[in-house]
Amino acid sequence: MKISAAIITLNEERNIARCIDSLSDIADEILVMDSGSVDRTKEICLEKGVKFFTQPWLGYAQQKNRLNQQATYDMILSIDADEEISPELSNEILALKQQFTHGVFSLNRLTNYCGTWIYHSGWYPDVKTRLFPKDYGWEGDIVHEILMIPADITPVLLKGHLNHYSYYSHEQHRQRADYYSSLTATKYVLEGKKVYWGKPILSAVFRFIAMYLFKFGFLDGMAGFHIARISAASNFFKYKEVQRLKREHN
Repeated sequence: MKISAAIITLNEERNIARCIDSLSDIADEILVMDSGSVDRTKEICLEKGVKFFTQPWLGYAQQKNRLNQQATYDMILSIDADEEISPELSNEILALKQQFTHGVFSLNRLTNYCGTWIYHSGWYPDVKTRLFPKDYGWEGDIVHEILMIPADITPVLLKGHLNHYSYYSHEQHRQRADYYSSLTATKYVLEGKKVYWGKPILSAVFRFIAMYLFKFGFLDGMAGFHIARISAASNFFKYKEVQRLKREHN
Protein backbone atom coordinates (compact mmCIF):
# COMPACT_ATOMS: atom_id res chain seq x y z
CA MET A 1 0.00 0.00 0.00
CA LYS A 2 1.27 3.45 -0.93
CA ILE A 3 -0.06 6.61 0.65
CA SER A 4 -0.61 10.16 -0.57
CA ALA A 5 -0.77 12.52 2.41
CA ALA A 6 -3.09 15.49 1.72
CA ILE A 7 -3.04 18.81 3.60
CA ILE A 8 -5.03 22.00 2.94
CA THR A 9 -3.51 25.22 4.28
CA LEU A 10 -4.03 28.90 4.91
CA ASN A 11 -1.38 30.82 6.87
CA GLU A 12 0.01 27.78 8.68
CA GLU A 13 3.67 28.76 9.04
CA ARG A 14 3.53 27.96 12.76
CA ASN A 15 2.39 24.37 12.23
CA ILE A 16 3.13 23.07 8.75
CA ALA A 17 6.78 22.01 9.21
CA ARG A 18 5.88 19.84 12.22
CA CYS A 19 3.03 18.25 10.27
CA ILE A 20 5.16 17.48 7.21
CA ASP A 21 8.04 16.11 9.29
CA SER A 22 5.71 13.66 11.04
CA LEU A 23 4.73 12.23 7.64
CA SER A 24 8.24 11.65 6.33
CA ASP A 25 8.40 7.93 7.23
CA ILE A 26 4.89 6.92 6.17
CA ALA A 27 3.82 9.02 3.17
CA ASP A 28 4.98 8.15 -0.34
CA GLU A 29 4.10 11.69 -1.38
CA ILE A 30 2.89 14.78 0.46
CA LEU A 31 0.44 17.14 -1.23
CA VAL A 32 -0.39 20.62 0.03
CA MET A 33 -3.15 22.80 -1.41
CA ASP A 34 -3.00 26.41 -0.23
CA SER A 35 -5.84 28.91 -0.48
CA GLY A 36 -3.86 32.15 -0.42
CA SER A 37 -1.43 32.25 2.50
CA VAL A 38 0.37 35.53 3.08
CA ASP A 39 2.89 34.13 5.56
CA ARG A 40 5.77 31.65 5.01
CA THR A 41 3.55 28.59 4.46
CA LYS A 42 4.48 28.16 0.80
CA GLU A 43 8.18 28.78 1.42
CA ILE A 44 8.30 26.15 4.17
CA CYS A 45 6.41 23.61 2.07
CA LEU A 46 8.75 24.04 -0.87
CA GLU A 47 11.77 23.73 1.43
CA LYS A 48 10.32 20.42 2.64
CA GLY A 49 9.93 19.15 -0.93
CA VAL A 50 6.17 18.60 -0.98
CA LYS A 51 3.94 18.92 -4.04
CA PHE A 52 2.43 22.38 -3.62
CA PHE A 53 -0.76 23.62 -5.27
CA THR A 54 -2.63 26.91 -5.04
CA GLN A 55 -6.41 26.96 -5.20
CA PRO A 56 -8.83 29.77 -4.22
CA TRP A 57 -11.04 28.62 -1.38
CA LEU A 58 -13.86 26.29 -2.45
CA GLY A 59 -15.10 25.26 0.99
CA TYR A 60 -13.70 22.48 3.17
CA ALA A 61 -15.19 19.51 1.34
CA GLN A 62 -14.50 20.68 -2.21
CA GLN A 63 -11.02 21.91 -1.33
CA LYS A 64 -10.12 18.47 0.00
CA ASN A 65 -11.73 16.71 -2.97
CA ARG A 66 -9.80 18.89 -5.41
CA LEU A 67 -6.54 18.09 -3.65
CA ASN A 68 -7.25 14.36 -3.53
CA GLN A 69 -7.66 14.39 -7.30
CA GLN A 70 -3.96 15.33 -7.54
CA ALA A 71 -2.86 12.23 -5.61
CA THR A 72 -0.67 9.66 -7.33
CA TYR A 73 -1.54 6.76 -5.05
CA ASP A 74 -4.79 4.96 -4.26
CA MET A 75 -4.80 5.61 -0.49
CA ILE A 76 -5.26 9.10 0.98
CA LEU A 77 -4.08 10.15 4.43
CA SER A 78 -5.98 13.37 5.14
CA ILE A 79 -4.32 15.48 7.81
CA ASP A 80 -4.70 19.08 8.94
CA ALA A 81 -1.73 21.41 9.08
CA ASP A 82 -2.03 21.74 12.88
CA GLU A 83 -1.87 17.97 13.38
CA GLU A 84 1.01 15.50 13.52
CA ILE A 85 1.37 11.74 13.44
CA SER A 86 2.65 10.43 16.78
CA PRO A 87 5.52 7.89 16.75
CA GLU A 88 3.21 5.05 17.83
CA LEU A 89 0.70 5.90 15.11
CA SER A 90 3.51 6.17 12.57
CA ASN A 91 4.62 2.62 13.44
CA GLU A 92 1.03 1.40 13.10
CA ILE A 93 0.74 2.88 9.63
CA LEU A 94 4.13 1.51 8.57
CA ALA A 95 3.02 -1.99 9.59
CA LEU A 96 -0.29 -1.45 7.83
CA LYS A 97 1.45 -0.61 4.57
CA GLN A 98 2.99 -4.08 4.53
CA GLN A 99 -0.31 -5.88 5.08
CA PHE A 100 -3.04 -4.06 3.14
CA THR A 101 -3.60 -2.56 -0.28
CA HIS A 102 -6.92 -0.94 0.64
CA GLY A 103 -9.07 -0.30 3.66
CA VAL A 104 -10.64 2.44 5.74
CA PHE A 105 -8.90 3.45 8.95
CA SER A 106 -9.61 5.93 11.72
CA LEU A 107 -7.22 7.77 14.02
CA ASN A 108 -7.74 8.94 17.60
CA ARG A 109 -7.01 12.65 17.81
CA LEU A 110 -5.50 14.04 21.02
CA THR A 111 -5.68 17.82 21.36
CA ASN A 112 -3.09 20.13 22.85
CA TYR A 113 -4.80 23.25 24.19
CA CYS A 114 -2.52 26.16 25.13
CA GLY A 115 0.18 23.68 26.12
CA THR A 116 -2.07 21.15 27.92
CA TRP A 117 -3.11 17.75 26.53
CA ILE A 118 -6.88 17.38 26.90
CA TYR A 119 -8.24 13.96 27.91
CA HIS A 120 -11.79 15.02 28.86
CA SER A 121 -14.16 17.96 28.14
CA GLY A 122 -15.77 16.02 25.29
CA TRP A 123 -12.59 16.46 23.27
CA TYR A 124 -11.21 12.96 23.86
CA PRO A 125 -11.46 10.37 22.52
CA ASP A 126 -11.87 12.12 19.18
CA VAL A 127 -11.95 9.47 16.45
CA LYS A 128 -11.54 10.70 12.87
CA THR A 129 -11.59 8.65 9.66
CA ARG A 130 -8.49 9.87 7.86
CA LEU A 131 -6.94 6.99 5.88
CA PHE A 132 -9.12 5.83 3.01
CA PRO A 133 -9.23 4.95 -0.72
CA LYS A 134 -8.81 7.83 -3.14
CA ASP A 135 -12.23 7.28 -4.73
CA TYR A 136 -14.00 8.26 -1.49
CA GLY A 137 -15.09 11.89 -1.33
CA TRP A 138 -15.95 14.60 1.15
CA GLU A 139 -19.36 16.27 1.34
CA GLY A 140 -20.54 19.40 3.13
CA ASP A 141 -21.66 22.82 2.00
CA ILE A 142 -20.54 25.41 4.55
CA VAL A 143 -18.92 23.71 7.53
CA HIS A 144 -18.30 20.25 9.02
CA GLU A 145 -17.24 18.27 5.97
CA ILE A 146 -18.04 14.54 6.12
CA LEU A 147 -16.19 11.68 4.45
CA MET A 148 -18.71 9.57 2.56
CA ILE A 149 -18.15 5.92 3.50
CA PRO A 150 -20.26 2.98 2.27
CA ALA A 151 -22.77 1.88 4.89
CA ASP A 152 -21.31 -1.61 5.11
CA ILE A 153 -17.78 -0.36 5.89
CA THR A 154 -16.60 0.06 9.48
CA PRO A 155 -13.29 1.93 9.81
CA VAL A 156 -10.53 0.17 11.74
CA LEU A 157 -9.15 2.26 14.61
CA LEU A 158 -5.35 2.41 14.67
CA LYS A 159 -3.25 2.64 17.82
CA GLY A 160 -1.45 5.83 18.71
CA HIS A 161 -2.56 9.43 18.48
CA LEU A 162 -3.07 12.06 15.87
CA ASN A 163 -1.70 14.97 17.85
CA HIS A 164 -3.68 18.15 17.34
CA TYR A 165 -2.14 21.51 18.28
CA SER A 166 -5.41 23.38 18.34
CA TYR A 167 -5.00 26.75 20.04
CA TYR A 168 -2.05 28.65 21.42
CA SER A 169 -4.14 31.22 23.30
CA HIS A 170 -7.65 31.66 24.66
CA GLU A 171 -8.16 34.57 22.29
CA GLN A 172 -7.33 32.38 19.30
CA HIS A 173 -9.80 29.77 20.56
CA ARG A 174 -12.58 32.34 20.89
CA GLN A 175 -11.92 33.79 17.42
CA ARG A 176 -11.93 30.36 15.78
CA ALA A 177 -14.97 29.18 17.73
CA ASP A 178 -16.92 32.30 16.74
CA TYR A 179 -15.86 31.82 13.12
CA TYR A 180 -17.29 28.31 13.04
CA SER A 181 -20.36 29.46 14.96
CA SER A 182 -20.94 32.12 12.33
CA LEU A 183 -20.71 29.53 9.55
CA THR A 184 -23.06 27.22 11.42
CA ALA A 185 -25.53 30.07 11.99
CA THR A 186 -25.60 30.76 8.25
CA LYS A 187 -26.20 27.05 7.62
CA TYR A 188 -29.08 26.99 10.13
CA VAL A 189 -30.74 30.00 8.50
CA LEU A 190 -30.48 28.45 5.05
CA GLU A 191 -32.04 25.27 6.44
CA GLY A 192 -34.86 27.24 8.05
CA LYS A 193 -33.94 26.18 11.60
CA LYS A 194 -36.13 27.88 14.22
CA VAL A 195 -34.53 29.50 17.27
CA TYR A 196 -36.78 30.59 20.15
CA TRP A 197 -35.97 33.73 22.14
CA GLY A 198 -34.29 32.00 25.10
CA LYS A 199 -32.19 29.59 23.05
CA PRO A 200 -28.90 31.60 23.14
CA ILE A 201 -28.59 31.82 26.92
CA LEU A 202 -29.97 28.35 27.66
CA SER A 203 -27.72 26.69 25.09
CA ALA A 204 -24.71 28.49 26.57
CA VAL A 205 -25.54 27.35 30.12
CA PHE A 206 -26.16 23.75 29.06
CA ARG A 207 -22.97 23.69 26.98
CA PHE A 208 -20.84 24.81 29.93
CA ILE A 209 -22.44 22.33 32.33
CA ALA A 210 -22.15 19.47 29.84
CA MET A 211 -18.48 20.06 29.03
CA TYR A 212 -17.21 21.03 32.48
CA LEU A 213 -19.24 18.63 34.65
CA PHE A 214 -20.84 15.81 32.67
CA LYS A 215 -17.81 15.38 30.38
CA PHE A 216 -15.37 15.84 33.27
CA GLY A 217 -13.75 19.00 31.94
CA PHE A 218 -12.77 19.89 35.51
CA LEU A 219 -10.25 17.02 35.35
CA ASP A 220 -8.41 19.00 32.67
CA GLY A 221 -7.76 21.76 35.21
CA MET A 222 -7.95 25.40 34.17
CA ALA A 223 -7.70 24.35 30.53
CA GLY A 224 -10.98 22.47 30.95
CA PHE A 225 -12.62 25.52 32.50
CA HIS A 226 -11.55 27.78 29.64
CA ILE A 227 -12.65 25.25 27.01
CA ALA A 228 -16.11 25.06 28.57
CA ARG A 229 -16.31 28.84 29.07
CA ILE A 230 -15.35 29.73 25.52
CA SER A 231 -17.48 26.97 24.01
CA ALA A 232 -20.49 28.25 25.97
CA ALA A 233 -19.88 31.85 24.90
CA SER A 234 -19.52 30.79 21.29
CA ASN A 235 -22.74 28.79 21.48
CA PHE A 236 -24.49 31.93 22.74
CA PHE A 237 -23.02 33.87 19.81
CA LYS A 238 -24.14 31.21 17.32
CA TYR A 239 -27.82 31.42 18.21
CA LYS A 240 -27.77 35.20 18.55
CA GLU A 241 -26.32 35.28 15.05
CA VAL A 242 -29.12 33.04 13.78
CA GLN A 243 -31.64 35.48 15.26
CA ARG A 244 -29.84 38.46 13.73
CA LEU A 245 -29.68 36.90 10.27
CA LYS A 246 -33.36 35.97 10.41
CA ARG A 247 -34.29 39.57 11.31
CA GLU A 248 -32.25 40.83 8.35
CA HIS A 249 -34.01 38.45 5.97
CA ASN A 250 -37.49 39.38 7.17
